[in-house]
Amino acid sequence: MRERVEKLFGQYAGRSASRVEELPLSGSARRYYRLWDGDSTFVGVYNENVRENRLFVAFTKHFYDKGLHVPQVLFVSEDEKAYLQQDLGRDTLLDVVKREREPGGLSAHAMSLYVKSLDELLRFQLEGGAGLDYSACLPRPVFDERCIRWDLNYFKYCFLRLAGVDVDEDKLEDDFDRLAKRLAGVGADTFMFRDFQSRNIMVVDEEVYFIDYQGGRQGALQYDVASLLYDAVVEMPGAQRRELLDYYVSRLAMRRHDRAKTFRKTYYHFVLTRLLQAMGAFGLRGLYEGKRHFEDSILPGLKTLSGLFEPGCLEKMYPEIQRAVELALAKYFVPSRQ
Repeated sequence: MRERVEKLFGQYAGRSASRVEELPLSGSARRYYRLWDGDSTFVGVYNENVRENRLFVAFTKHFYDKGLHVPQVLFVSEDEKAYLQQDLGRDTLLDVVKREREPGGLSAHAMSLYVKSLDELLRFQLEGGAGLDYSACLPRPVFDERCIRWDLNYFKYCFLRLAGVDVDEDKLEDDFDRLAKRLAGVGADTFMFRDFQSRNIMVVDEEVYFIDYQGGRQGALQYDVASLLYDAVVEMPGAQRRELLDYYVSRLAMRRHDRAKTFRKTYYHFVLTRLLQAMGAFGLRGLYEGKRHFEDSILPGLKTLSGLFEPGCLEKMYPEIQRAVELALAKYFVPSRQ
């Protein structure tokens, strides 16, 4: 993979890279490399999934042409398994959050970057989605009821089963039915980033840039906001979540007043779905594949999920999901971490 990326760089630059560094693995099969050409750096990507690569390249060109904050794709191999893109540096929003965390939560600087992220997200959702060809999106062009069920089953099979949490499966499916039907009734006609979280937001000269949006499709506005504000590894205090949510809704009201009026009605149901999907990823990548940062995300994820069932959010609307979360917290993770 490294040789393929180095060869691609040579074709692009007309000379070999002076230095090559493999970047840390993520949850995907893609491999990333930083390449040096004197003082300039580039990021090379190798991925056997050509359909996914085509989506990233097509999305990037579309967003870049609209002036949205994405890395420019500079060169693509003939077989489309490797590509070279602009290097946005090493600082993610998560890095800033961890480096500047204060006793009461996020620093003022980190909060300002979240505000910028929500502003840019809204541009992606409304302006970025306009004129975008969704036909090739993976696995489906729209985040519909089928996609919702896949996420819920991901939680059941890749987290609950791997963690050994016993639930009443029939009651759990009843909860899934109610949740999927509620979300499927929400308008899904804007761009949905799908994995909009702090690791996929780069901070460059006090501006935010987005990466890893190849899983995007048409969807509801609420999903990406939920993904960002309920990013389990950030452990954002509730007051700061509410402040940022209020900000987003106020900005949305300036563009789509009708959507802003109804946004909160289903928001916490989308939060639940996103967190359940994330727990499935933590189970698969952490418990099964043994990737440490995913395993370390399990306890914060469960605590965040548990908070959704407090008064004011979902309370007792999905009792078997709530019971599953409580069992996981009590039996498997809290005692071993004390």
